[in-house]
Amino acid sequence: MKTEKFEVTGMTCSACVAHVEKSVGKLNGINVVQVNLLTNSMTVSYDEHTLTNNAIEQAVEHAGYQAHIKQTSSSGLNTTPAKNNVQSEQAEMNHRWWISLGFLLPLLYLSMGHMLNWPLPGFFTGHENALIFAFTQFLLTIPIVIINKKYFVTGFKTLFRAAPNMDSLIAIGSSAAVFYGIFAIFGIGYGLGHGQMELVMAYSHDLYFESAATILTLITLGKYLEARSKSRTTDSISRLMDLAPKTATVIKNNTETEIAVEDISVGDTIVVRSGQSIPVDGVIISGNGNIDESALTGESMIVYKDEGKTVMSASINKTGYFTFRATRVGNNTTLAQIISLVEEASASKAPISKLADKISGIFVPIVIAIALISTLVWWALGYPFNFALSIGIAVLVISCPCALGLATPVAIMVGTGKGAEHGILFKSAESLETAHKINTVVLDKTGTLTEGKPRITNIISSGNTSEDELLQIAYTLEKPSEHPLAEAIIIEAERRNITLLPIADFETIPGKGISARIDNDLIQAGNASLMSEAGIDISQWETTANLLGAEGKTPLYIARNHDTIGLIAVADVLKANSSRAVEALKAMGIEVIMLTGDHQKTAEYIQSQTGINTVMAEVMPQDKENKIRQLQADGKIVAMVGDGINDAPALTRAQVGIAIGAGTDIAIESADVVLMRSDLLDVVSALQLSKAVIQNIRQNLFGAFFYNIFGIPLAAGVFYLSLNLKLNPMFAAAAMSFSSVTVVLNALRLLSFKPRLGQMHTENQKPTSDVIKSETNNIGQQIKKEDMITNKTLKISGMSCGHCSARVEKVLNNIDGVEAKVYLESNTAKLALTKNVSDEDIKKAVDNIGYEVTEITD
Repeated sequence: MKTEKFEVTGMTCSACVAHVEKSVGKLNGINVVQVNLLTNSMTVSYDEHTLTNNAIEQAVEHAGYQAHIKQTSSSGLNTTPAKNNVQSEQAEMNHRWWISLGFLLPLLYLSMGHMLNWPLPGFFTGHENALIFAFTQFLLTIPIVIINKKYFVTGFKTLFRAAPNMDSLIAIGSSAAVFYGIFAIFGIGYGLGHGQMELVMAYSHDLYFESAATILTLITLGKYLEARSKSRTTDSISRLMDLAPKTATVIKNNTETEIAVEDISVGDTIVVRSGQSIPVDGVIISGNGNIDESALTGESMIVYKDEGKTVMSASINKTGYFTFRATRVGNNTTLAQIISLVEEASASKAPISKLADKISGIFVPIVIAIALISTLVWWALGYPFNFALSIGIAVLVISCPCALGLATPVAIMVGTGKGAEHGILFKSAESLETAHKINTVVLDKTGTLTEGKPRITNIISSGNTSEDELLQIAYTLEKPSEHPLAEAIIIEAERRNITLLPIADFETIPGKGISARIDNDLIQAGNASLMSEAGIDISQWETTANLLGAEGKTPLYIARNHDTIGLIAVADVLKANSSRAVEALKAMGIEVIMLTGDHQKTAEYIQSQTGINTVMAEVMPQDKENKIRQLQADGKIVAMVGDGINDAPALTRAQVGIAIGAGTDIAIESADVVLMRSDLLDVVSALQLSKAVIQNIRQNLFGAFFYNIFGIPLAAGVFYLSLNLKLNPMFAAAAMSFSSVTVVLNALRLLSFKPRLGQMHTENQKPTSDVIKSETNNIGQQIKKEDMITNKTLKISGMSCGHCSARVEKVLNNIDGVEAKVYLESNTAKLALTKNVSDEDIKKAVDNIGYEVTEITD
């Protein structure tokens, strides 16, 4: 199957959408066809061996419209985005509106001036001047008809092809008014020629030229306001497109050359200076920079990146200079994929729109039938023909298939765009709708709830060995090791500026640990099994090790000359917002389940830290999908959140699969929603956004249905006999115009959407690194945790780049009892103090490296 995108011109309402879909859907080889009124686009999935693009375009043309393939540049961005189409429509409608208004105002003055006692030239008054009065109105109406000829061309063309649309209603209604006016001119001429002044008076009061002109002008005004409002629905995509630079500086043959982004190839070396946008995805090969990725991920914090780090297209290098190797270009860049996902989701249809689609297919023919029947019934009841005709015209022009057609797509467009701003990418309208029904969220552990990378959580040394000395020994041993836990030790040691010791006789014991000689001392580091085989007594550490194991931590014993000198605990720690996200989900009435292959004890510890409702531990990768199936069999509507290859089947099985953005390509491909920031709070935001969008769609559909259900009977004169209510065609046209505008404006309220994430409880506001120190070197080592944590906020002046903030953060964290995080953007530092550290010591540490603490607050 091949999928192709077409641009369709000429569509004005949901009836157009229904006819195009029906016409294309009848072709042999069609799998799926989706038409979007808001973007004037069509996505077709078809058998390329059976069908050609030309055949599809001819089918659209047969339905009364025009279609052509959407052109995409080699940069991967649409060359004719929806925003351009809407802006073009807006400009055209603005032009037509002002010209129409210019002729309408004198027409209304002339036709209604005598009723309001406005002064008129003498040659327009009196029965003897009735022909001049009528013919002048006709002449003023002609330019309005000509400037708005599109309604007539499209309307009658689709009518004659048995596929009438909104333009058909406008064309029939306004044409009827114009032709009746022309008939009235002949009637006036006949009356003047035969001296029948009563006939002259009757026809001169019922010309209907002003009705036809007002209908066309007000419809055009409505279309202009609608297009103007619709242009805001594509703002999110447009802002992303605007971020993409048009050129890039590439190093070729040791020379910097500026080329078009479209000409960049994988492997090219690209230069990025301060203030420039990054043109494609790649890996930094030299230099560094402070990168603003907010437009792609929704994360406002500047990210410092240096050699070996990946950079994404359309992110901005705020400060610094670096070169990087292009790894993804054209359609494969992060920006192009995000735009593609948002556009595909916007173009797709939510299940909730099916009712509107069914009604749209028969709406216009039914309205034409109601208008014709209403005209004949009132005429048969003995009312004048002009009265009956005004009823028919009012029915035609008040009916609004536009509101029905726009009710869903405008909300979907704004919703998916708003999601993209927050780093939440919905792949389809169906996933956006389904998400609001979720009552169970299943979370993978590693990389989803936790960081996915081991970190040191506890350093416990004997009385004869200091904490830093123990870490230095472990660092020296683990530096040449390839064990997964080695990275955690190396990162912590380098953060503390600990140096390596001379090492000899290095040996790895698979599955158990490492041994080597440091300063002629035999050092062994590993698990309990290694210690037991080496005959090292660790009985005095068992209580400590068991306590750490109960918290899901892996203890690493370190022995010197067969004497245990301490242990270091390593764990995959919770992400900063995991507990808060679980709280927020539970506050929404959603059951939260953790599904992991990890040990039961580890899973239970994570459960105790986060408040997760249920834990499913020690689940093999191939069984995860079956667990989701079981939950669904129990009637639960499930969202699965994961990031690994083993999560892909479960992500596909769940009603909504949510992939953490930092996860594997397979997980992202299998998911319905992608979280760019890898932050679980975005799961909460995604579900809340879904609820907001669906509520908005329901409001739009209710308004559209209510408007037509009430408006059409009112126009047909149903309330005339009982309540003397009759709708003037001019007011009907105004009501019709503004009904569509109302739907779009209601959808635009979604632009103010902000996730409601609540407040994080105090027990969750603690540092992820929990350093535990030994108090004695006797049997029964006791673990000491600081019970009181003091939070402070520093204001720091003098920081100007990522290097500055990194230096300040490093020196603050080197203070015993201080956990610090520095924020360059706000020039602040957040401190968690587990010891009594004076403000003077903190200020002194920062001052010593060339910066100044200007304010300290608790």
